[in-house]
Amino acid sequence: MAVSKEIRAKYKPVIGLEIHAQMMTKSKAYSNDKNEYGAAPNTNVSAITLGHPGTLPRMNKQTIDFAIKMGVACECNITEWQHFARKNYFYPDLPKGYQITQDTTPICTGGYVLIKDENGSDKKIRLTRIHMEEDAGKSLHDIDPFNTLIDLNRAGVPLIEIVSDPDIASSTEAYNYVTEVRKLVRYLDICDGNMEEGSLRCDANISVMLKDAKEFGVKVEVKNMNSIRNVQRAIEYEIERQIEAIEKGEKLTQETRNFNALNGTTAAMRTKEAANDYRYFPEPDLQPIRVTTDHIQRIKNTMPPLPNFLHKNILLN
Repeated sequence: MAVSKEIRAKYKPVIGLEIHAQMMTKSKAYSNDKNEYGAAPNTNVSAITLGHPGTLPRMNKQTIDFAIKMGVACECNITEWQHFARKNYFYPDLPKGYQITQDTTPICTGGYVLIKDENGSDKKIRLTRIHMEEDAGKSLHDIDPFNTLIDLNRAGVPLIEIVSDPDIASSTEAYNYVTEVRKLVRYLDICDGNMEEGSLRCDANISVMLKDAKEFGVKVEVKNMNSIRNVQRAIEYEIERQIEAIEKGEKLTQETRNFNALNGTTAAMRTKEAANDYRYFPEPDLQPIRVTTDHIQRIKNTMPPLPNFLHKNILLN
């Protein structure tokens, strides 16, 4: 696939990224099960993780502290009252049939991550929100040739989801943004940032629009990118695919696509869900939690110095 420079120049990519970072707590988000990568399948589970009837979640306080750290580092507003919600969908690796997440009251709003743009100049990528949620289990497709296997060790592992505004204008800027977020979560000791192991995962929302257009184009979400380089490759392919389709007069569909790292292409998985498809409702088993200004200050006092972090590369490898 190759779009000429002249045609490419007519269009403006619009990109927003959703980054899920597994938090390095000793236990899971709502149970005492170990939060540990690499254990034998289905050993770090309990009745709570498995969603047995009558079990009740209990909030892991450190997940709140880690989310506050990230919010402070990105100059976000910290929400005073933490409310939780159930995100309902049915999938084999989701034993409860829902995820505990935050819907209308994310712990962090606003803020930004500073990156370098295509020309090497500073650019602020604004953040829509950072919220806390639990991870799902993992489906394994490459062990048994006839069956999909399920490992629920990851179910219930605490996440922060960092959602950017659609401020990213190229695959290079996306690469730089994920790099900065990865450095930041590692520097704050929130997440190890290992994309190959899945502790840092990125979904890209991509559309293209004519430069003089007033409305965004049709948005496509791309998943399954297990390295920062693959994030860049997937976005670059998708930009070209969408431009080529529009130039041919084809109608784009709002959908979720899978990235194939072997040949550098994306393929349709399913039509894109809307928020109402998840039937969010308040989590009845977790009471709202108040985050005071005194507690936020105590978290700030434990954090490493940040002034130069957003402007200079730090050797973290």
